[in-house]
Amino acid sequence: MGRTKICVIGLGYVGLPLARLFSTKYETVGFDMNPKRVEALMQGHDATLEVSDELLQSAIKNGFKCTANIDDIRDCNFYVVAVPTPVDENNNPDLTPLYGASTTVGKVISKGDIVVYESTVYPGVTEDECIPVVEKVSGLKFNVDFYAGYSPERINPGDKLHTVEKIKKVTSGSTPEIGKKVNEIYSSVIQAGTHLAPSMKVAEAAKVIENSQRDINIAFVNELSKIFTALGIDTNDVLEAASTKWNFLPFKPGLVGGHCIGVDPYYLAQCAQRHGYNPEIILAGRRMNDGMGEYVANQVIKLMLKKGIQVLHSNILILGFTFKENCPDVRNTKVIDIYKALKEYNLNITIYDPWANAAVAKHEYGVDIVNTLPSLKFDAAIAAVAHREFESIDVQSLLNPQHVIFDVKGTLDRTIIDGRL
Repeated sequence: MGRTKICVIGLGYVGLPLARLFSTKYETVGFDMNPKRVEALMQGHDATLEVSDELLQSAIKNGFKCTANIDDIRDCNFYVVAVPTPVDENNNPDLTPLYGASTTVGKVISKGDIVVYESTVYPGVTEDECIPVVEKVSGLKFNVDFYAGYSPERINPGDKLHTVEKIKKVTSGSTPEIGKKVNEIYSSVIQAGTHLAPSMKVAEAAKVIENSQRDINIAFVNELSKIFTALGIDTNDVLEAASTKWNFLPFKPGLVGGHCIGVDPYYLAQCAQRHGYNPEIILAGRRMNDGMGEYVANQVIKLMLKKGIQVLHSNILILGFTFKENCPDVRNTKVIDIYKALKEYNLNITIYDPWANAAVAKHEYGVDIVNTLPSLKFDAAIAAVAHREFESIDVQSLLNPQHVIFDVKGTLDRTIIDGRL
C-alpha cells in the first residue's frame, strides 16, 4: 500500500475527532457534504464541541484539511466512513447516509485501496449493502481490486475523559491480511489499544449489542422506577442499597435518547426478524424506554393535581433539551416526548437549554427554546438534563409559591423535589 493517506467521510461527532487523531500520524483529509460545516471547521471551530478550537487549529496548521470537494480526496488510499445511521419514523434502519457515502467512495477509490466503515449497523450491512454500491460505482471487484474493514465507533459525545484515543477500538478486515493492516493503522493512534475481530460481521455484531445491552439494563431500572413510585419508595434509595452487592450493575433510570443507545437496538431487532427470529427482550426494552418521556409528563400532571395547582394554561419550565448533559447534540432527544405529552394539556411550556442551538431545535422539532433564563414565574419545573450550568440555579426561585419540581436525572436536592425517576 505504501504511503497511507487517510480520508474520513462524515465530519460529525464521530468523524471529526477520528480525523483529527489520524492527522497526528498520517496525511489526513476530512470530507463532508455540508459546505457550511467544512467552512466552519477550516476556520478552526467545531460546533459539536467534540474537538477543541485549540486542537483543531493545531491540526489544520499541521496540514489537516476539511473539504466538500470530492476531487480533494481522490488521491487517498484509506477511506473511513463515519456517517450517521438513524432510524425512520417507523423505527426501521435508514441506510440512506451509508448508501450516499458508499457512492462517494466508489467515485474515488482505486486499486489496492481500503474502505473502513465505522457507522453502527447490523451484522452483514458492510458486505451486503455498502460494498456492492462501491463495486457498482467504481467498477472494481471487492477483495480483488479493493478491500474493506469495519471498526465500530466508540465516541461518547460530551465526554472529555473518554476521548477517541482513550477508548479501546475493535477492528476487522475483509481478509485476514487486510484485518491486520486496518488494525495496524488504528493501533498506531489509539492509545487504549485495539481488538482485531475475526470478521467484519463479528465487529458489526459487537457494536450493535454494546448499546442494546445498555438499553435493556436502563429499561429494567426504568420499570423498577415505575413500580417503586407506585409503592411510595424512592428508586435511588433502593438502587443504592442493592449496589452494596459486589456484582450489582449500577444503572439508573432516565430518558434514553441520542444516536446510539436509543437507535442501535432497532438495527439488531430488524436483523433478527429478517432471519426469522422475533426479539422479545430487545423490543420490550425499547418500548419501555421510548415511553419514559410521556410517563414523566403524566407524573408531573398528577403531582400538580394533588397540590391543587391549575393545570390548564399553567406555566411549565423544562430545564434542558439535548439528549445528554454538557453536549449540544439534540438528535433523538427524548425531552421532546415530555414536551409533546405536556402540550396535550394546553400548557405554556418554556424550554431552557444553554447548550442547544435554538435554530436546530426549531428546524428538527418545531419547538422554541431559550438560551437564557426567563424572568417568568412557573408552576412546575422539570429538570430533564443535568447540564453543569443547572447546578448553580436556585430552581425554587423560578417558581410560584405553590409548585411542582420533578427531577428526571436525580441531581437536585431531594428535599425540594416532588418527584423523580
